[in-house]
Amino acid sequence: QVQLVESGGGLVQPGGSLRLSCAASGSIFSINAMGWYRQAPGKQRELVATITNNDNTNYADAVKGRCTISRDNAKNTVYLQMNSLKPEDTAVYYCNAAVMTTPPYRYLEIWGRGTLVTVSS
Repeated sequence: QVQLVESGGGLVQPGGSLRLSCAASGSIFSINAMGWYRQAPGKQRELVATITNNDNTNYADAVKGRCTISRDNAKNTVYLQMNSLKPEDTAVYYCNAAVMTTPPYRYLEIWGRGTLVTVSS
Protein backbone atom coordinates (compact mmCIF):
# COMPACT_ATOMS: atom_id res chain seq x y z
CA GLN A 1 0.00 0.00 0.00
CA VAL A 2 1.27 3.44 -0.94
CA GLN A 3 -0.13 6.81 0.02
CA LEU A 4 0.59 10.46 -0.66
CA VAL A 5 -0.04 13.15 1.92
CA GLU A 6 -0.04 16.81 0.95
CA SER A 7 0.53 19.74 3.27
CA GLY A 8 1.18 23.46 3.12
CA GLY A 9 -2.06 24.81 1.73
CA GLY A 10 -3.90 27.73 3.22
CA LEU A 11 -5.09 31.27 2.78
CA VAL A 12 -2.67 33.77 1.26
CA GLN A 13 -3.03 37.29 -0.08
CA PRO A 14 -2.48 38.07 -3.75
CA GLY A 15 1.23 38.40 -4.43
CA GLY A 16 2.09 36.08 -1.57
CA SER A 17 3.86 32.74 -1.51
CA LEU A 18 3.18 29.20 -0.36
CA ARG A 19 5.20 26.02 -0.36
CA LEU A 20 3.33 22.76 -0.78
CA SER A 21 4.80 19.42 0.24
CA CYS A 22 3.78 15.89 -0.62
CA ALA A 23 5.29 12.89 1.07
CA ALA A 24 4.95 9.37 -0.26
CA SER A 25 4.98 6.44 2.14
CA GLY A 26 4.36 2.72 2.15
CA SER A 27 5.67 -0.18 0.09
CA ILE A 28 7.79 1.90 -2.29
CA PHE A 29 10.56 0.45 -4.42
CA SER A 30 11.00 3.48 -6.61
CA ILE A 31 9.18 6.60 -7.73
CA ASN A 32 9.34 7.81 -11.31
CA ALA A 33 7.51 11.03 -12.08
CA MET A 34 5.85 13.15 -9.42
CA GLY A 35 3.62 16.09 -10.01
CA TRP A 36 1.11 18.64 -8.87
CA TYR A 37 -2.33 19.16 -10.33
CA ARG A 38 -5.11 21.50 -9.28
CA GLN A 39 -8.85 21.73 -9.53
CA ALA A 40 -10.66 25.00 -9.13
CA PRO A 41 -14.37 25.13 -8.30
CA GLY A 42 -16.44 24.20 -11.33
CA LYS A 43 -13.40 23.33 -13.43
CA GLN A 44 -11.58 20.20 -14.47
CA ARG A 45 -8.36 19.07 -12.82
CA GLU A 46 -5.36 20.50 -14.63
CA LEU A 47 -1.62 20.03 -14.64
CA VAL A 48 0.48 22.45 -12.63
CA ALA A 49 3.95 20.91 -12.81
CA THR A 50 5.73 17.58 -13.02
CA ILE A 51 9.23 16.37 -12.26
CA THR A 52 10.91 13.12 -13.27
CA ASN A 53 13.29 11.06 -11.19
CA ASN A 54 16.21 12.76 -12.94
CA ASP A 55 14.81 16.23 -12.27
CA ASN A 56 13.37 17.06 -15.68
CA THR A 57 10.54 19.49 -15.07
CA ASN A 58 7.44 20.61 -16.93
CA TYR A 59 5.15 23.51 -16.08
CA ALA A 60 1.75 24.71 -17.15
CA ASP A 61 1.92 28.02 -18.96
CA ALA A 62 -0.25 29.59 -16.26
CA VAL A 63 2.41 29.06 -13.58
CA LYS A 64 5.69 29.31 -15.51
CA GLY A 65 8.04 31.74 -13.84
CA ARG A 66 5.98 31.76 -10.62
CA CYS A 67 6.21 28.16 -9.45
CA THR A 68 9.09 25.78 -8.90
CA ILE A 69 8.73 22.04 -8.47
CA SER A 70 11.45 20.06 -6.74
CA ARG A 71 11.87 16.69 -5.05
CA ASP A 72 13.88 15.01 -2.36
CA ASN A 73 14.29 11.40 -3.43
CA ALA A 74 15.70 10.35 -0.07
CA LYS A 75 12.48 11.50 1.57
CA ASN A 76 10.12 10.48 -1.27
CA THR A 77 8.83 14.02 -1.17
CA VAL A 78 7.91 16.54 -3.83
CA TYR A 79 7.54 20.27 -3.28
CA LEU A 80 5.84 23.11 -5.07
CA GLN A 81 7.06 26.62 -4.32
CA MET A 82 4.44 29.09 -5.48
CA ASN A 83 5.22 32.81 -5.67
CA SER A 84 3.32 35.86 -6.88
CA LEU A 85 0.06 34.06 -6.24
CA LYS A 86 -3.09 35.27 -7.96
CA PRO A 87 -6.75 34.76 -7.09
CA GLU A 88 -7.03 32.47 -10.11
CA ASP A 89 -4.55 30.12 -8.44
CA THR A 90 -7.25 29.29 -5.89
CA ALA A 91 -7.87 25.55 -6.10
CA VAL A 92 -7.42 22.21 -4.42
CA TYR A 93 -3.89 21.07 -5.22
CA TYR A 94 -3.33 17.35 -5.68
CA CYS A 95 -0.08 15.43 -5.61
CA ASN A 96 0.49 12.60 -8.07
CA ALA A 97 3.20 9.96 -8.26
CA ALA A 98 4.12 7.03 -10.49
CA VAL A 99 5.28 4.36 -8.06
CA MET A 100 6.85 0.93 -8.37
CA THR A 101 6.01 -1.05 -5.26
CA THR A 102 8.25 -3.45 -3.42
CA PRO A 103 7.82 -7.12 -4.46
CA PRO A 104 5.55 -8.27 -5.92
CA TYR A 105 6.43 -5.36 -8.18
CA ARG A 106 3.44 -3.34 -9.24
CA TYR A 107 3.26 -0.04 -11.10
CA LEU A 108 0.77 2.31 -9.50
CA GLU A 109 -0.37 5.85 -10.19
CA ILE A 110 -1.19 7.36 -6.83
CA TRP A 111 -3.10 10.53 -5.95
CA GLY A 112 -3.14 12.43 -2.71
CA ARG A 113 -6.33 13.75 -1.17
CA GLY A 114 -5.51 17.36 -1.92
CA THR A 115 -4.73 20.55 -0.07
CA LEU A 116 -6.72 23.75 -0.49
CA VAL A 117 -4.99 26.93 -1.59
CA THR A 118 -7.03 30.11 -1.37
CA VAL A 119 -5.66 33.37 -2.73
CA SER A 120 -7.73 36.28 -1.51
CA SER A 121 -7.40 39.64 0.14
